[in-house]
Amino acid sequence: MTLTSLPTPRTPRSEDAPSLRWGILGTGWIARNFVTSLHGHTRQRVQAVGSRSLESATRAARDWEAETAHGSYEALVADPSVDVVYVATPHNHHLPHALLAIEAGKHVLVEKPVGLDAEEARRIGDAADAAGVFCMEAMWSLFLPKFDIVRQLLDAGALGRIVAAHADMGERFDPPHRIHRSDLAGGPLLDLGTYAATFATWTLGAPDVVTAVATPAPTGVNGSLAIALGTPSGATASLHTSILADSATTAAVIGTDARVDLHSRYYLPGPMTL
Repeated sequence: MTLTSLPTPRTPRSEDAPSLRWGILGTGWIARNFVTSLHGHTRQRVQAVGSRSLESATRAARDWEAETAHGSYEALVADPSVDVVYVATPHNHHLPHALLAIEAGKHVLVEKPVGLDAEEARRIGDAADAAGVFCMEAMWSLFLPKFDIVRQLLDAGALGRIVAAHADMGERFDPPHRIHRSDLAGGPLLDLGTYAATFATWTLGAPDVVTAVATPAPTGVNGSLAIALGTPSGATASLHTSILADSATTAAVIGTDARVDLHSRYYLPGPMTL
C-alpha cells in the first residue's frame, strides 16, 4: 500500500465528552495529575474526594474545587452525587478499591495497573460485568491522536506483514521512592512496563510465549526487566523496563514494507516517523 500522507487522527476532542461527576478515591500525586488534566482539558466535574482521613480529603477537595470531602473510601463510593469513581491508590489496593466502587454501583476508572496480576484483573472485570457498570484501566496513551494514526496504518496494512514490535521504558528512581518498596508492589513492571507491554499487545495481539530476564534493585524489588514475547502470528516483541537508569524510552512496530518509529517518551504526545 502506497501512502501520500498520514491518516488524520479520529480522536474525539476531550472537551466534547459529556460532563460527569467524578469521585476521586485517593489524594496522592497521580490523583492530583489526573484532576489537573480534567480541569485543564475537559468539562468533567470533580464532585467529591475520598481519603482515609477527612483532613486529607478536605485539603484535596479545596485544592481541586470539589464540592464534598469524605473521610473514608466507603463514604465516597456511597455518595449519590458521584457518577464515576477514579481509583488512584497504590497498586496493591486497586483490587479492593475497584471492587468497593463496583459493589456500590459506580462506574470505575482504575489507575494502571488495573490489578497486580491477571487474576485480579479478571475479578474486577467479572464484578463489573455482574454489576452492569463500566470499568476500565486508565491507559491513557492509547487515546492519543498519534496512537490512532498507528492504528489506522496497521488496519490498512500500510506496513505490510507485521514481524516485530519494540518498546522501552526506563527511568531512574532512588530510594525511598515508593517504587522501591515491596509492600507497595514496587519495581518497574507495574509502573513503567505497563506502557511497553500494552504497546506490544496492542500492535501484535496477545502473546502465547513469554520469556523474561530480571535484575534486582538494591532494595530487593525488581530493578530491570527484559522481556521477549512470541505471538500466534509469528511476530515477536522485545521489551525493556527499568527503575535503575534512564533509557531511550522509544517504541517501534516493524512490517515487511515499512515501520513506524515512536520517538522518545512515546507514551506522551510527540513525534513519530513512518
